[in-house]
Amino acid sequence: MASLTVEALEDLAADPSPRRRRRPRVWRALILFAAAAYFILPIFAALRFAFQNDSNHFSLYAVRAIPSQVGFTAAFVLSLKLAFSTLVLTLLLMVPTTIYVHLRLPRMRRVLEFITILPIVIPPIVLILGVLRAAPLWLKSSPYLLSLVYVVLSMPFVYRSIDSGLSAIDLRTLVEASRSLGGNWVKTMWRVVMPNLRAGLLSASVLTLALVLGEFTMASLDLWTTLPVWIAQFQQVDAHIATAVAMLSLVGTWLLITVIVSLDRSESRRSRRRMGQ
Repeated sequence: MASLTVEALEDLAADPSPRRRRRPRVWRALILFAAAAYFILPIFAALRFAFQNDSNHFSLYAVRAIPSQVGFTAAFVLSLKLAFSTLVLTLLLMVPTTIYVHLRLPRMRRVLEFITILPIVIPPIVLILGVLRAAPLWLKSSPYLLSLVYVVLSMPFVYRSIDSGLSAIDLRTLVEASRSLGGNWVKTMWRVVMPNLRAGLLSASVLTLALVLGEFTMASLDLWTTLPVWIAQFQQVDAHIATAVAMLSLVGTWLLITVIVSLDRSESRRSRRRMGQ
């Protein structure tokens, strides 16, 4: 009897009941379905509305009419300029600072984490109103004031992406090895640290571009017509065209992120192949 009991227990351990195996899968499927519906249904409704005319029939007039709308090209170009300038300023500021803290001031990492989390705690409307009151007149008249504010707004995401990339490598050993072989600081940063930090830099770039291309509050209060501001204003003129622009900007952002992530994966595969050879 004891042997039969032991054999039965072994069979149950080797082959669990179907209920135990199916329950987690059912819950996972339900959660994934609910999450997909939460994101996909609003996008589907917006796409359906964008490809309809005033008679609720399928039409492409909204997409065809986008380039000829007043102010669209200027708003699109301004958003691209702000995104590029913000990305450059953010990387130039955060990459050397984070590397220096990791190498020379490791005890300051907690202080830097606290400082970079403040833009999440402070509402954007409070931040831009304070900047507008303190900024000089010549800077207020330039749209690149938004780039400076966007640098602050993107710090929490950029710092954590770079910090995670640096934590994944032995930074001190790599720097000391490069310096002992005769490399100066510029070559060490460019040829040793940056290639190992590629994933973190790409993540920081993706998050910064997505933030700038979708930001509305600061641009609106600073009285500059970026693409999100133009969409909100043009909604009163033609809702179909405004919705079509919003959907195209969403798809364009997704494609940009996909291209950046694909470049990172392809480069990682090449590096693995080289190491395998």
